[in-house]
Amino acid sequence: MSKIAVTLSNAPKPAGPYSHGVVANGFLYTAGFGPQDPATGQVVPGGVAEQTRQVLRNIGAVLAEYELTFDDVVKVTAHLEDLADFAEYNVAYAEFFTEPYPVRTTVGSRLANILVEIDVVAAIPQG
Repeated sequence: MSKIAVTLSNAPKPAGPYSHGVVANGFLYTAGFGPQDPATGQVVPGGVAEQTRQVLRNIGAVLAEYELTFDDVVKVTAHLEDLADFAEYNVAYAEFFTEPYPVRTTVGSRLANILVEIDVVAAIPQG
């Protein structure tokens, strides 16, 4: 199996020894992204909707590296600090995805000073 690390200058710097994403076996797997502004490294102000949009913009930068879009995403895992924020998160999420939707798991998690973290798996078209 070949594994190619994806590291970008236009995405928030990883907080540890990991890549922004990895390409393996025809899929792009992203790291879990938080709502940091890549230019400042700071968490964007606002509630869960604003943070969700920033997280998905960060993920979009990784997808774009392989000329992928959110239409290529097949799986999403999202962590919310407070599951009571689900409806607001879901509205912002829906701005980025269209049918057929990827599968999605959303769980409540203790997060470090952020309201949402998301990672995705995208299929790389063959041919």
